[in-house]
Amino acid sequence: MSKVKNMPVRGGRSEARERLLAAASRLFYTEGIRAVGVDRVMAEADVARGTFYRHFAGKDDLVRAYLEATDQRIRDGLAAAKEKAGSPTAFIETVARGIGEEICRAGFRGCPFINAAAEYPERNSAVQQAVLAYRERFHRVLQDAFRQVRVADSKRSADVMVALCDGAMVAAYLGDPQAARGTLVHGVAALLAGR
Repeated sequence: MSKVKNMPVRGGRSEARERLLAAASRLFYTEGIRAVGVDRVMAEADVARGTFYRHFAGKDDLVRAYLEATDQRIRDGLAAAKEKAGSPTAFIETVARGIGEEICRAGFRGCPFINAAAEYPERNSAVQQAVLAYRERFHRVLQDAFRQVRVADSKRSADVMVALCDGAMVAAYLGDPQAARGTLVHGVAALLAGR
């Protein structure tokens, strides 16, 4: 009875769950979500099938957890950047520079959320919902910063910056990352200058 009572529940934290999530994150990002099966993730994480299913209902649940973990890392990074920036303008510039650095990193393969949305186009899927939730939160953070900068239309400015970020990530993956970074940073500077 005590063994059943102490078993981890789906979504709960454990070393095995963290290994599964780390393996899935690495494989999904580098090889694509649909290209990587659950068996491969389990093998990479050195976790048995029963343990996998104690933590995840199936692959879609694992994909959702991967996206949520990625979202949380980004939110943590944004919160740290906001704390260090000192002003809303500096925060917006820091976000642009941070994304610019990320897209120039070795192994950059595009935005994990755009990639996931391309692989799971069904609007009602858990994956699409996780992607949309991330994008809404990111937009809200930017809109709040632009509101504090006192731009004429903070929503529109956030829309433009999100589009610049999306475009830079795609351009960096398909072409010259340095040029994409320069375009992103220049575009955000122009957006701020045109308040």
